[in-house]
Amino acid sequence: MARFKRESKYHARKCTLPTGETFDSVKERDRYLELCLLQKAGQIEELKRQVRFRLIPGQDDERPVDYYADFMYTDCRTGETVVEDVKGFKTPEYIIKRKLMKYLLHIKVVEIK
Repeated sequence: MARFKRESKYHARKCTLPTGETFDSVKERDRYLELCLLQKAGQIEELKRQVRFRLIPGQDDERPVDYYADFMYTDCRTGETVVEDVKGFKTPEYIIKRKLMKYLLHIKVVEIK
């Protein structure tokens, strides 16, 4: 059974699996468990969590802008790499980063609600 932590300002509750893996929300944890089953069934492979994409490099005294995808995996049926983000609430920052992912890296982020 997962442990629950305090809620964020968007009412997401951090939770931890017995394996020690921590998730920002129950939805994210549940999607991870779903993807693990799909991987065991051979429908997806190379499942990764919290994959970093550099959108804008650091400049002078400015920090770089990174997007962290909740999940990335390969769909075995199509051979396509899929980038997923579990969303309960879309912040303006997320929307801009999602658009930058598509414009700069030609990667469409699949949103899981």
